[in-house]
Amino acid sequence: MKLLKDTLELITPTNEEVKNLVRNQWDGLVKPMGSLGTLEEATIKIAGMTGKVNNKIDKKAIVVMCSDNGVAEEGVSSAPQIFTKVLTESMTKGVTGVATLGKYTNTDIVTVNLGVIGEIDDSKIINRKIANGTKNFVKEPAMAYDEAVKSIEIGIEIGDKLYNAGYDILGTGEVGIGNTTTAAAVLSALTGLDVDITCGKGAGLTDEQHSNKKDVIRKGIEKNKPNGEDPIDVISKVGGFDIGGMCGLFLSAAKNKRPVVIDGFISSTAALCAVKLNPLVKEYIIPSHLSGEPGAKYVMDKLGLKPMLNLGMRLGEGSGCPLAFQIIEAGVYTLENMGTFESLSLDGDALVDIRED
Repeated sequence: MKLLKDTLELITPTNEEVKNLVRNQWDGLVKPMGSLGTLEEATIKIAGMTGKVNNKIDKKAIVVMCSDNGVAEEGVSSAPQIFTKVLTESMTKGVTGVATLGKYTNTDIVTVNLGVIGEIDDSKIINRKIANGTKNFVKEPAMAYDEAVKSIEIGIEIGDKLYNAGYDILGTGEVGIGNTTTAAAVLSALTGLDVDITCGKGAGLTDEQHSNKKDVIRKGIEKNKPNGEDPIDVISKVGGFDIGGMCGLFLSAAKNKRPVVIDGFISSTAALCAVKLNPLVKEYIIPSHLSGEPGAKYVMDKLGLKPMLNLGMRLGEGSGCPLAFQIIEAGVYTLENMGTFESLSLDGDALVDIRED
C-alpha cells in the first residue's frame, strides 16, 4: 500500500490566493460579476489546483477502466457479459460513444484492462489485469482487500504517468457489464442510503429485473457487511476493479494538482470513494453531467458538487467528459480574450454581483 499511502499524504489544499486573483480577473471583464457562471467557476477552481492564474487545456485524455463483474451472473444486466470484452476492444477502433466524442473534441482515449474476462491481444490497450473479473458478491467478497488496493494503485500509476507526460486534464470512464450494480452497492454501503434510492435500471431492465437487481445488492451487502468507514473495504466486498481504478485516478489528480473530470454515476461513486480516503480530493474534481441513473443525484449531494450538464445521458464510458472539456476550454479562452472595463474606459462599479442569486 506504499503508493496509496504516499499519495494520500502528498495531497494538499488548493491555492485560495490564486483563486481570488482569477476571480478578480473575471470581475474586471465587461459583464456583470458572476454572469458566466460555470465558465468562471471552472477556471477559478483549476487555478487553485495548479497555483497558476493562466492555464491551458491543450492535452486531454479520458482513461477508460475496463473490467468484468462476477455479480453479472445474477441477471442484473440486460446485456450479456461478453459485451465488456467487445466494448473494450472497440475502444481502440474509435467506434464507441466516448471514442467518437473524443475524436470530435480532440481528446485521447486511454483504455485499461483491469479484469476483462478472456484474452485481449491489442497493444493499444494497457494490460493491468488483476483477475478474470471479480467474484459474485452475493456468494463471497468481490475481491481480496489487497486486490482493491492494487486496483486503486494502478489508477494512481496511470494518472501519474499521464500528468507527467503533459496532459492538462483527465476524464474518468469505465466499461463493465454489471457495474451500475456494483456502483449502487458501493454507494449504499458508503452512505447508508437505501437500495431503492441508489439502484436504477442501468442499461435497461424490466421492472421484474430491476426488483431482482435491488434484491441482489441487498443480499451482497448483508452477506459481506462492508465497512462504510473504509472505502477500500467497500470496494473489495461489493465493488469492482473499474471503480478502484477510477478512485486512483482521482487521487492522482489531487496529488499532481491537476483537474480530473467525473463522468456519470459509476465514476461519481469512485470519486466518493476517493474523497472518503482524503476529503481534499474534492477540490480537484469537476463533474461533467448528471447521469440518468437515480443514484447519481444522491452521490452528487454527498460530494457537494454540481454537474455542469443534465442531458439525460446514461451511457457511461466517460462520455460526459469530452463535453465538460469543451465548457472548460471555453471558460479558459473567454478569460484570456474578453475585454475589460478598463480597456473600454467603462465603469463597472454600478453592476451588481449576481453570484449569490
